[in-house]
Amino acid sequence: MVNIANNHPVVNTFLYTDEILDDLEVSLSRERLGTYLNATGGDRVKAIRLHVWNTAVSAALYELLQILEVTLRNAMNHRLGEIYGEAWYYNRDVGLNSVALDQISRARRDLEREGYDENPHQIVATLSFGFWVSLLSSGGSGVNYEMTLWRPALRGTFPQCNRLSRRGAHRPLNILRRLRNRIAHHEPIFSRALDEDHERILEVAGWISPTTRTWMEHHSRVPAFLDNP
Repeated sequence: MVNIANNHPVVNTFLYTDEILDDLEVSLSRERLGTYLNATGGDRVKAIRLHVWNTAVSAALYELLQILEVTLRNAMNHRLGEIYGEAWYYNRDVGLNSVALDQISRARRDLEREGYDENPHQIVATLSFGFWVSLLSSGGSGVNYEMTLWRPALRGTFPQCNRLSRRGAHRPLNILRRLRNRIAHHEPIFSRALDEDHERILEVAGWISPTTRTWMEHHSRVPAFLDNP
């Protein structure tokens, strides 16, 4: 874990006066800054700088999460299409649970409202990261994703990790789903083990495509932030 809470040596040439700090506290809200103030011993300048750092590292991680999401959904969609047909989400043999079916219906309505044609490519692109991660879960009561999704199709999503179980695939992706949601909702992530999150993103990408992992790792801005908190 990167230790940045109590001593945060961010180089920042912006001059923070009391008046500027008062204005920023209104803009960002005292409640929002509370976590940062607690982490910096109530020092408002350090809290704002930590907020800036948190925003920057969040953006760097989000870049990788976007690539992982696209890579994952394309790989899963390809495998499901091979077994259940291009519009696999309509095939009853897939045995999707009610939550997944509702998400598909919502995607169709969104496409219709925005004037897009409903086709497999658009449906797949509209479904959320959480949807794809959920297909690696057990499925819940009354369904069995192990038998309808994982064994016939989705274990082939990760060709570089042949011994991977459904649970083994779901666990890290569900952690990354929660990380993505925190970033998307502008929540603080500075207290997380961000080096582990970064490696987890790259590891899962490597299970699908080593080339994609290498490309992501080469372009990742995250290590620069972790080396200079």
